[in-house]
Amino acid sequence: MIQRLQRVLTGGMLALALALAGAVAAPPAKAITTPEIAASALSFDCLEYEVIGICAWLNCGIWGCTVVTSIRVKNYVPELVVSSYENTGENPWTEMSYLSPPVGDALGGGRTTEEATTRHSNTHFKNVDVVGHPGNPGFYSYFQGSPYDLGFMCSGEAVSFNPYFISTLDALAWRSGVPESAYPEALTPGMREMGAPGDLWSPIYPRSGFVSQYHDYKVAASTAQRAADILTREGQPHVYQPLTPHDSPQSGFWVPDPVMEGDDNTHKWQRLEPNLTMSCSLFPDGGQDNDLREPGDYVWALWRPYRCCQRRGQELLWFTGE
Repeated sequence: MIQRLQRVLTGGMLALALALAGAVAAPPAKAITTPEIAASALSFDCLEYEVIGICAWLNCGIWGCTVVTSIRVKNYVPELVVSSYENTGENPWTEMSYLSPPVGDALGGGRTTEEATTRHSNTHFKNVDVVGHPGNPGFYSYFQGSPYDLGFMCSGEAVSFNPYFISTLDALAWRSGVPESAYPEALTPGMREMGAPGDLWSPIYPRSGFVSQYHDYKVAASTAQRAADILTREGQPHVYQPLTPHDSPQSGFWVPDPVMEGDDNTHKWQRLEPNLTMSCSLFPDGGQDNDLREPGDYVWALWRPYRCCQRRGQELLWFTGE
C-alpha cells in the first residue's frame, strides 16, 4: 500500500511540474495531446475483459473461519505511452516535450546515418520516451455500469505521467549500443527478431535507437519495442525506472511476464499517432502500409494483461483459470 501511494504521489508531482512548465512557456505545436491520449484508453477491443475462474479465500474472524469465493478476471490495461520521434526535445506528445531537452551527448537527433567513415543510408535513429498512461483513472470509471462491469477489474502497475524511460538520459547505451552489441542476442542471427516470416523488421538487440531499416514506421516501431523490452525487466544496462511487479499471486493479483515481441500474453500496441485507432495488435501491425509520417514522429499505447480477483479473506487457498 505504501509503495502504491508513493508511486501515485510521484505521478502527481510530475503532473504539477509539467503544468507549471507549461505556464512559463507554451510548447510548440505537436501531434497529440493528453486529453486525446486519455480518451483513447476507452477501447473495448483493447480491454478484452473476461472472467477466467474463481478464487477461494480463507476468511477468519472472532466466530471462526469460513471459505469465501470471488471471481477471477483478466483484462488488458493501458499502462504506458511510448513516443518514438526524430528530433531531440520534440516528443510528439505535447505536454511531454519538456522531459527530453538536448543534454550532454544527446544534442541532436533526427533521421541520421551512422557517424562512421562508411555511411549506411538505411540506418536511422529515433529518440524514445516512455511515460505512464494518463487515461488510467478515466479508464476504470468509464467501464462502470457497462456490460463488462462485474464489480471488479484489474488495475496496472504504472503511474500516470511517471517517466519510466527517457532516451536522452540513457544517451550512452541508447546511442552506442554498448554493452549490448556484444550480447549473444545481438550476435546470433534470427535470435530475438521482431517481424514475421518474409517481413522481418529488426532484431531487438542491441536495444538502442539505431535501426538498420529503410522504412520509417518500422524503425519507430522497433525502437518502441526495444524500450518496452528494457523497462519490463530489472537490472538492464540502461538508465530507466523498471515497471516490475510489486504484488504477488497470494494477494490475488497476477502480473504479466516481461514484454516479448510477438507474444500477446505479455502486451499489445495501440497506435495513437498518426491515425489513432481504437484497436490493439502486435508488431507487425500493418501500419507500415499507410501510416508514414513526416518528420517521422509516432506514438503508441502499451497495453498489458493482468489477472486478479477481489480479496475476500486473509489467505488465498486456491484459484482456477489460466
